[in-house]
Amino acid sequence: MNTITQRLENVKKLQAKRWENEDYWDDINDLLIKELEDILTIEAQNISALINLGAILCDSGEYETALAILKIALDLDSEDKNLYTNIAIVMVDMGMNAEEYHEYLEIAENMIENPLTFKAYFDPHSH
Repeated sequence: MNTITQRLENVKKLQAKRWENEDYWDDINDLLIKELEDILTIEAQNISALINLGAILCDSGEYETALAILKIALDLDSEDKNLYTNIAIVMVDMGMNAEEYHEYLEIAENMIENPLTFKAYFDPHSH
């Protein structure tokens, strides 16, 4: 049986594969969401799973749900750089005021990325 850590490592690898296999983007997203939700049924407060699920939902355009999930991780006192970066990315994608998301980016500057998490996609040219 895979440990939660092994499963999160596999999620991160599969997430990276999405960019190499854009024809299967939706299928891979569905697999990622299912796996992360399954991890969260076992460990409801797994911060890495919450951060990654938020990133995937953001990448899928489900910004409000992504932000709600990321704020759960925030309430759990995560110190993961990717959490704060992902919150800012979601807020930018939602068209929020720059003052609202700059605070998260400033906090993220002094943090370290957890190796089990990843950032949501962000294209600065699209904003």
